[in-house]
Amino acid sequence: MRVWITGAGGQLGHDLLRVLGPKHECAPFTRRELDISDPDDIRKAAAIRKPDVIVNAAAYTKVDQAEQEPTEAYRINALGASHLAMAAEEWGTKLVHVSTDYVFDGLKGIPYTERDRTCPMNVYGKSKLAGEQLVQTICSRHFIVRTSWLYGKHGNNFVTKVLAMAGSGKELAVVNDQFGSPTYTYDLAECIGRMLGTDRYGLYHVANRGFCSRWAWARAILELAGKAEVPVRPVSSDSFILPAARPAYSALGDLALRRNGFPQMRDWKSGLEHFLRNDWLTEGERR
Repeated sequence: MRVWITGAGGQLGHDLLRVLGPKHECAPFTRRELDISDPDDIRKAAAIRKPDVIVNAAAYTKVDQAEQEPTEAYRINALGASHLAMAAEEWGTKLVHVSTDYVFDGLKGIPYTERDRTCPMNVYGKSKLAGEQLVQTICSRHFIVRTSWLYGKHGNNFVTKVLAMAGSGKELAVVNDQFGSPTYTYDLAECIGRMLGTDRYGLYHVANRGFCSRWAWARAILELAGKAEVPVRPVSSDSFILPAARPAYSALGDLALRRNGFPQMRDWKSGLEHFLRNDWLTEGERR
């Protein structure tokens, strides 16, 4: 299949290309190469070759900055998604649209399923939910893939930050009252790859199974990386004053994956262990 990958410069985009590249004819687009909020840009790209599938991994993900830049967040996360949805519908193309756990308010206390009511707490979550709704309304052949707490080889993320800070030898302070499902971008890309050859369209939660606090995640990162001696102090999220509110609990359950016959994702700790063993830079490269 001919597959467009938008947001190809991000950590998920890199792993989508790594997973899909050997099996499909992929056209990766960074944000400089394709502005998804510009219909003319999309038409120019399509003039070269229309895709069979669009995987939209492009997003405005600066959660705190979005509070001051709502127009920019909506331009990419909502307007951009709508333009891709219109193109996909016009061309008879499948669209995979990647969304977020931040469409929830975190008050449920147990993993969210695709049936749960959305209630985003910040501009980023609201703009991503608007994108979901536009995709659902416009494009009949869509997969909406909500995911959470992403980390991968290419990108600045919680795992790489913890490992970088551990190098200082100082105590780390990490919140212990935010819970979610850490998700390895390679595993997410593989799940998306399985969807492409099917017509089992709809809304999916795709995250590594299980959940943990950010503090427990940090402890697991250090232990699996052989840095268990680095102290990690649990603190309340009230210790960090941030512009955007975060859901206290946004773990995702995989009801739709199971009901539609897709394999379940591996558990979050197994995914993390695989990442550290196979994708994390060697000691020499880290220097």
